[in-house]
Amino acid sequence: MSTETTHATSPAALADLFGKPIYSYTRAQAIEDGMLIDVSTTAREAGIVWPVALTSATWSDACAWTDADDKRKGGGACWQSESGRLWDVVWMASRAIRAGLRHGHDGRDPILFQVLRIPREGRGVRPRLTTLKLQVGPGDAGEPVITVMLPGED
Repeated sequence: MSTETTHATSPAALADLFGKPIYSYTRAQAIEDGMLIDVSTTAREAGIVWPVALTSATWSDACAWTDADDKRKGGGACWQSESGRLWDVVWMASRAIRAGLRHGHDGRDPILFQVLRIPREGRGVRPRLTTLKLQVGPGDAGEPVITVMLPGED
């Protein structure tokens, strides 16, 4: 199978067929708007070389931690912090990527992985498993990027 662009699928041919896009929303805009949170620096520390962003819903569920959360959970008795929770997410993502590569994952399908974290809501301090999904896709310039999201997001 050839990787060359045929006339029918060239960007010019597609523009002729569909016209110019009315609107496009870039990854950079999503980061600027807060829809995605860029965690690439921490992810690099965990061994992930491509840029990584979390959806705002993933951040809220698996990473966010406030003083109010600490107070509700008994004044710091559960030893949670945003930086620690973020580390858990990127570390488990890096482990999932490595396991996927060992098993022949080619990056086209999402990878599901789990993180043990204390839910923010309620007073409970028992850690719970939550499933997250990572997807490799093209960035704004076609470069590989990773997005971590909740299983129902895309």
